[in-house]
Amino acid sequence: MTESLTHNIYLVGGWYDSWAGNTTANFQALSKAISGPVYLIMGPWTHGQQAQHAHGQVSFGPQAAIADQLAWRKEWFDRWLRGVDNSVGKAAPFATPVRIFVMGTGSGRRTADGLLDHGGYWRDEHEWPPARTQYTPFYLHAGGGLSTQPPSEDDAATAFDFDPRDPVPSIGGNVSSAEGILLQGAWDQRGGPHIWNWQRPVPLSARRDVLVFQTEPLDADLEVTGEIEVRLWASSSAVDTDFTAKLIDVYPPNEDFPGGFDLNLEDGIVRARFRESLTEEKLMTPGRVYEFTIRLYPTANVFKRGHRIRLDISSSNFPRFDVNPNTGEPLNRQRRMAVATNTVYHDRSRPSHVLLPVIPPGA
Repeated sequence: MTESLTHNIYLVGGWYDSWAGNTTANFQALSKAISGPVYLIMGPWTHGQQAQHAHGQVSFGPQAAIADQLAWRKEWFDRWLRGVDNSVGKAAPFATPVRIFVMGTGSGRRTADGLLDHGGYWRDEHEWPPARTQYTPFYLHAGGGLSTQPPSEDDAATAFDFDPRDPVPSIGGNVSSAEGILLQGAWDQRGGPHIWNWQRPVPLSARRDVLVFQTEPLDADLEVTGEIEVRLWASSSAVDTDFTAKLIDVYPPNEDFPGGFDLNLEDGIVRARFRESLTEEKLMTPGRVYEFTIRLYPTANVFKRGHRIRLDISSSNFPRFDVNPNTGEPLNRQRRMAVATNTVYHDRSRPSHVLLPVIPPGA
């Protein structure tokens, strides 16, 4: 029945929008399900903020904003409702079915507004994800390393204690509500007076319940554009817990940012009891190793030469996600909290990794 539908659909989303993953998923599904044209545009925006070029502590440059919020929508409706022969299918932003903003090509210096110049540019694509994508695993290593080289150890793991009474604070991300409690968009991953539950000027990487895995400084620019997935082998002392993952673009120090800048890109979470299905709960056996999949939101970002690619693993991201009490009690009816010792494995037989959609240079 869907094959007969000829609706003309234009999906608008942002890399820091709370619906980013749904937007790209809808594009992929609708492109197969209906015969009418389906278009997608993804900017560096938070929810509904297409007219803005700065989101959080970061500027993506004036080119990131679509200043006239009426004109480009009217262009679409004029084409399909009034039959006007205009730019749809011929010129930006409608030249091709997909138009994305690739972040990360800015100077890295402080703007006149006091923001990080992360920059970026618009690019037209014919499909999503791009057909030329090379899905590349970056493996977790003992000591906090992250590389394309698989681990060679026979038994390697890193453990941390997750106390639900002291969860890892949310600093930016894909949120579109709770203003005053949650920060939207791109932020340096360190505390301060703007973080109500982490007011000390201390980076999240200093917390003992945040496992940091990062590459060496890159010797060339590397573009990551597409859907991102983390495969994690892990165990817990609890019957239920959460595992979180966050992808970060680590800026080296410069005169404007002497401490560097740890820029959050995308994140995700999995609740252990729902590791196999969202409709059937399965508690864990304490100490047993399970394989988890954490789906991060999609992105398009250039990690510049000298930067590091970083993956943070933890068990909370509050208040963006509710805190798991680690007890296995019925959801939202728990009466206890327990500290869980959670262990992440990164060895030959349990090669935890993040699968990054790498765009080959010049492709």
